[in-house]
Amino acid sequence: MWIADKWEEYELLDCGGGERLERWNSQVLVRPDPQAIWETQRRNPAWKRADGRYLRSQTGGGHWEKKALPENWKIHYGELTFQVKPMNFKHTGLFPEQAANWDFVMEKICSAGRPIRVLNLFAYTGGATAACARAGASVCHVDAAKGMVAWAKENAKLSGLEEAPIRWIVDDCAKFVEREIRRGRQYDAIIMDPPSYGRGPGGEVWKLEENLYGFVKLCAGVLSDKPLFVLINSYTTGLAPSVLGYLLNLLVGSKYGGKCIWDELGLPVTETGLALPCGAAGRWFSE
Repeated sequence: MWIADKWEEYELLDCGGGERLERWNSQVLVRPDPQAIWETQRRNPAWKRADGRYLRSQTGGGHWEKKALPENWKIHYGELTFQVKPMNFKHTGLFPEQAANWDFVMEKICSAGRPIRVLNLFAYTGGATAACARAGASVCHVDAAKGMVAWAKENAKLSGLEEAPIRWIVDDCAKFVEREIRRGRQYDAIIMDPPSYGRGPGGEVWKLEENLYGFVKLCAGVLSDKPLFVLINSYTTGLAPSVLGYLLNLLVGSKYGGKCIWDELGLPVTETGLALPCGAAGRWFSE
């Protein structure tokens, strides 16, 4: 498991009973987590005095039960700064386990010894975009949600990257990649974090299990002659990390060589010393 264990301002204090207890800088949250199916004794008093708790509704969705929780606040990871904001569907605008991937991409970019162009697809609030830009890469950030791209811009500004070479694109990711291929644009690295399910602006249905292979194949068409890495994230329940690795081996490794690895992403749990699985990732990189 790739564990994001370098955080100072985020901490997974405890988890169990379908919930996680987290410290986000000075704020403590309780959020649902379907992976934490075991029971916990809840010895940490923060379980009872959390600043915010997300409660699921039996009819779907849910709501935040807030005490003195601010509308938003900042959290730091190394030289990166992000705005955290409790949102619908339990989210905060940041997935802390992705720090394991940020470390990976930053190390690869810093050690490349050449200019690197990164395409970040389904880029959300721009954690990976900021990481790549901080490491010295030029980045094309693409997401279909205008609000998420605006949030990502704010995160880049908070991280001192407002003048960094980042292109901000609000578009359907597949259609954007198709146009980039026609334009002859190429990238040395690709990051993608596609949703399990979604609908395009024209009502197109996206199902990860049905569409991922074709999408990765399409994206391989914008890789440069000497690509550095390709990273796929997945939060789809039941999709094994090895599936992501096999896709990368078939669609990237077979042409460029290099190495494919895959694993779960996880967060260390302070109470138990174990790690909570939080998703899957596959990485291809040149050797």
